[in-house]
Amino acid sequence: LQITGLIFGGVGMVGTLAATAMPQWRVSAYVDGNIVVFETIWEGLWMDCISQLGLRLQCKLYDSMLALPPPLEAFRALMCVAVGLSIISFLMAIVGVKYTQHSKDGPQAISVFILAAGVAFLLTGTLVLIPVSWTGGSIIRDFYDPEVPTPLKRELGAALYVGWASTALLLAAGAMYCHF
Repeated sequence: LQITGLIFGGVGMVGTLAATAMPQWRVSAYVDGNIVVFETIWEGLWMDCISQLGLRLQCKLYDSMLALPPPLEAFRALMCVAVGLSIISFLMAIVGVKYTQHSKDGPQAISVFILAAGVAFLLTGTLVLIPVSWTGGSIIRDFYDPEVPTPLKRELGAALYVGWASTALLLAAGAMYCHF
């Protein structure tokens, strides 16, 4: 169970890092009957990208942190904290598993490392879930809002799915470690 939790936590950590770095949080939606699509727009936490015919990709980092909308600033901060905490959680889990295999003191000696890793994984999963779900909810709300112009409508991007999968793995790893 500890090794499974370590694998889930490691994959969740990598997924958290990937979701934070990916520019596909919000992807342009093609709502009308227009089949000819020349550009795809991606909006992420750190940059916007435009893909032209799937051949040419241009990305531009956001110019100023102060010019960003407050939710985006908060999502950046939460995801950065989640990345750091996931790395710390994973390292604590490694120490806990290693200490468990070499300990002669019994289950009381391992509970501190394992429990700390479990709580940290649960907290990390929650930190990832907040910005990913909030962004997903706002995309869906804007998509069905008739007052939002069609060119501004977006769909759920791949980074959100990676974030949700990472959340599930991190919460599962945390539950496994808190079970001990």
